[in-house]
This record gives sequence, structure tokens and C-alpha cells, in this order.
Amino acid sequence: MNSQLIRTAVVLGLMTAIGPFAIDMYLPTLPAIGASLNADTASVQVTLMAYMAALAVCQLFYGPVSDMVGRKPPLFFGMIVFIVGSIGAALAPNIELLIVARVIQGIGACAVMALPRAIVRDGYTGADAAQLMALLMLVMSISPILAPLAGSLVIQVGDWRTIFWVVTAAGVLATILLAFALKETRPAHLRLESSIGSALRGYGTLIKDANFMGLTFIGGFAMASFMAYLANSSFVLIDHYGLSPTLYSVMFSINAVSFFSVSQLSGVLTRRFGLNDVVRVAVIGFVLSMMALFAAFSTGLGSLPVMAVLLFVGYGFLGLVIPTTAVLALEEHGEIAGTASALMGTLQMLTGAVVMGVVGVFFDGTAQPMVAGIALCAVVAFVLTQITIRPGRVIQPAE
Repeated sequence: MNSQLIRTAVVLGLMTAIGPFAIDMYLPTLPAIGASLNADTASVQVTLMAYMAALAVCQLFYGPVSDMVGRKPPLFFGMIVFIVGSIGAALAPNIELLIVARVIQGIGACAVMALPRAIVRDGYTGADAAQLMALLMLVMSISPILAPLAGSLVIQVGDWRTIFWVVTAAGVLATILLAFALKETRPAHLRLESSIGSALRGYGTLIKDANFMGLTFIGGFAMASFMAYLANSSFVLIDHYGLSPTLYSVMFSINAVSFFSVSQLSGVLTRRFGLNDVVRVAVIGFVLSMMALFAAFSTGLGSLPVMAVLLFVGYGFLGLVIPTTAVLALEEHGEIAGTASALMGTLQMLTGAVVMGVVGVFFDGTAQPMVAGIALCAVVAFVLTQITIRPGRVIQPAE
């Protein structure tokens, strides 16, 4: 395997992990935050949704700016804002100011969420891009595996505020990594062709591109299924099933292992079968797993072991869906990769935020609303796949 490919994946993956890290590490403490700040479950979940919404909307700013000035300056700006928001979260005296601090965190973190996809597209296409995207996710998966466990360990010696100080330190380390380990990938001559006007035209072109929008929302609803789990799992597993924060973290991490392990097959599978077929088969496996989960809980056969097994299988298929749909969506838009990546990220994060909000409205302390939300997202992703990647229709990646 190309050593440069691996090095790029490690650097981008560690930077990109900062955004999820600020989510995953504090998941085991959500009930404790509510108790500490005298806030109900819905208000505590808003701290998560506010962060996700900020991640979504502000990508629309970072993407075009990165096309105009290069990838690194917006990344530096984003990390500084993220650090400020993390400090604010650690010091927040009430739930309202914690929500504000989380918004600031999200405004900063979305830089390292949106731009790595553009950086991948700057240098790679086709199967190589799918392989790099999968490698990037492998490094990113350090966050959902280690962050909840780290969070549960931190609260053994501190409290939920200590977690945000740790996140602040992670932001500082990411900024150092950005300064010394990442090269600029947007050539100066291409920046001259980019402007606010071209960005607006680019957004218009992308929105009218049915293929781009279809692939974006296939990945978006697939990702939203995981966000529904992410927002509700701590309450379901800790409060409803009685798991300790540490055991909850272990179960959460197992799903991440499934996701990133299977995602590493993306490069091999796309070289052999093509991106289109990989997406179609992976989405079928994903929807069948999640519908089985929904059927089990709807018929009274649902249990914690059943949930664990079916989520493990389903999120394994998800590990193939996310990188391949991202590569296919960006293939034809290399000249505006930053703008395309930003719009993709915004639409996907907004989809996830809406799904989390809807599931939160119906949350009743049991697993049923969460499971229903996950299954519905899988069904929508399946329907969109049938429309966007129809049998016999070939979406050829650029070579």
C-alpha cells in the first residue's frame, strides 16, 4: 500500500476525529450533566443537537473559502474557534451557556469535518479515493472506540467538565499537527479561479445535480441512523437497561469496530466490483439488518443482545456505504471540491440533526423510538439508492 496514502490518511484522520471526539467522549456523561445542571433529558440532548447543527450549517462557509484561499487557513481558524468553545463548555454554569459553548465548538469543528474530503479529492479519484476515505475513517474510528471509554474513565477521577478540558487539549494537539504535518493541496492557480460568485454558482450546480444530491442523501440518511443511536443510546443503555458508563462505552465501541473494519474493504471491493455495485449491495445489507431490528422490537422479541448483534451487522454495512457514496458524489466536481464537500457535509449533518430531534420528541425511555428512527433512515437510504443507482445505470468515476 502506498506509504503517502497511509501518511495522508493518518494526518487527516486524526484531525477529523476532533469533531466526533467532542461528541463521543461526553456521551457517557449526558445523564450526569442533566443532574449537575438541573436540566431535563430534552435540554441535555439539545447540547448534542446544537453542536451537530453548527457542524452542518457552517460547512457552507468553510468549503468555498477553502477553494479561494487554500485548505490550511480555514482549518487554522476553525481549530482556534473550537478551542475557545471547548473552554467555554468546561466553564459553563448552566445548561443554556453549555448549549452556546457547544454551538461555538461546532462552528470550529466543522472545518476539520468538511475539508478533509476536499483534500482527498484534491489528490485522488476512483478506487484510490475510496481506499483513502476508508483509511481516513479507520483513523477517525479511534474516536468512537476510545472516546467513550476515555470519558467514562475521566469521570472516575473528575466530572463532566474535566472531559471538556481534555477536549481542549485535543484541539491544541490537532492545531500543532495541522501546522507541521499537513501540506497545502489546493494549488495557487486554482484559487485564482474561485470567488464568492463561483461558489454560489457551484452550489446552484450541485443542487441541480440529481446524482450528487441522491448520493449525498443516501450517505446522509445512512449516517443519520447512527446519529439517532448516538443521541439516545446512553439514555437507553444506561437508564433503561442499567449498564454502567463503562459497559455502555464498550458496547458503543463495538459498533465502531464493525464500522471501520468493514470500511477497510472499500478499496478492494470497488476495484473488483465497482463503486455502484458496492453501494447497492451494502445498502441492501444495511436496510435488512435494521428492519430485522425494528421487527424484533415491534413484536416484543427485542432485547439488549438482539440490539447489539443487529447493530453490529448493520453498522458494518454502513462502513461500506459512507466512503463509497462520498467518493461517487465528489468524482465529477474536483474543481469545486471544497464547495461540494461542504454542501454534502451540511446536508448530511442537517439530516442527522433533524432525525435526532424527531426521535428525541418521541423518546419515552425505552429503545423503541430509537430503533424506529434507525430503521426509517435505513429504508429512506434504500429507496434513494434504487432511484439514484438503478440497475444498468453506470456512474463512472473519474480516473
